[in-house]
Amino acid sequence: MSNQKKQWGAIIVMIALFAMIAFVTNLCSPMANIIKAQGDIPEVLAQIGNYGNFVAYLVMGIPAGMLIAKYGYKKTALIGLTVGIVGILVQMLSGTFDAKENLSLVFGIYLLGAFIAGFCMCILNCVVNPMLNILGGGGNSGNQLIQTGGVFNSSAAVAVYIIMGALIGEISKDTAISDATPALLIALGIFVVAFVVILFTKIEEPEQAPVDMSLVKGALKYRHFTLGIIAIFLYMGIEVGVPTYVNMYLVNTPSLGISAATAGLIVAVYWFMMLIGRFVGASIGNKVSSRTMITTVSIATLVLVAFGMFSDPTTTVDVPGIDWANMSLIWAKVPVGIFAFLLVGLCTSVMWGGIFNMAVEGLGKYTAVASGIFMTMVFGCAVMLAIQAQVAEMTDYMTSYWVVMFCAAYLLYYALIGSKPVKK
Repeated sequence: MSNQKKQWGAIIVMIALFAMIAFVTNLCSPMANIIKAQGDIPEVLAQIGNYGNFVAYLVMGIPAGMLIAKYGYKKTALIGLTVGIVGILVQMLSGTFDAKENLSLVFGIYLLGAFIAGFCMCILNCVVNPMLNILGGGGNSGNQLIQTGGVFNSSAAVAVYIIMGALIGEISKDTAISDATPALLIALGIFVVAFVVILFTKIEEPEQAPVDMSLVKGALKYRHFTLGIIAIFLYMGIEVGVPTYVNMYLVNTPSLGISAATAGLIVAVYWFMMLIGRFVGASIGNKVSSRTMITTVSIATLVLVAFGMFSDPTTTVDVPGIDWANMSLIWAKVPVGIFAFLLVGLCTSVMWGGIFNMAVEGLGKYTAVASGIFMTMVFGCAVMLAIQAQVAEMTDYMTSYWVVMFCAAYLLYYALIGSKPVKK
């Protein structure tokens, strides 16, 4: 506790970085709507920002951990912020060209900017998660700080949709990437301010092992860590797969009579559920162990997803949504199973922090490089989405949720058995 008091400045900075990560990452989703407005763009191609962002984790995960091992958390954070500033500037550059005349050039520049920004997000995640865990003293207290950071992370994600909705309003063929410039300027300003604050913030660095590729092998010798990186890989399939295919189901089921715009507002409820769940997780994080948390939410996810898959689609409930552009509440009738899927957000809210907390427990000098390996597994988002898409194409949207069921079942196994350290 005494160490925590001395490090409150560092704790506040790390939580602020946690929020910033969500703000920049979640810009990709509303930007996808703008991308689609540039021409006859398929849904898959519209998500190029997300692809660039998450592929960057695959490339940068382990190198980010090595940067921490060599330069420490503070210098690595400054490096990441510098990279982020470049990424935002490149994305802004894409808005200076007319997409109607040179669509491939605009796409190429925007994708490059998203990829560079993804490097930054990966580096900052490698810094923030272990630092909050260390500053909290590990165990339940470390998990509580990570969950607190998650609250601000979710709040920033919600802020993105509010800002982008206010800036863009209704999407039309005349909507351009340049319309999102004010939001990108906000992100740029956040990067610059964060750089200055961290530069002048004293952070007591934990001991790091020398830079050596053998660190990777050393970390992977810990069974609970190896199983933990598989858990985070599959967790990404739950967090992103559930809302993505709720949206696809609502839009592509004509009998529901729900427009694409309304479907998007309903899906936003899922992210609000995550925000609520993170508030709860942060408040009880020092009293309830990560193992208990993940066990509980994994079981709840299995129950909710199974109910959503097999419930009667003709039984409907009124679900609220928020029109960000007009700041008004809307209501729409959706199958009760869809509402169950939205409630999964309460469960995914604490999964990231809990899995990370259990996976790095007792790793000591391997913590930094382990964090890099951990971040690499965020690439699971793209892989699991592709698998669920293939299942949906071969069968239907509801059947595709067996992929989510498999992921949740593995998390339950990890919480009960796989997360128990064999050695420290």
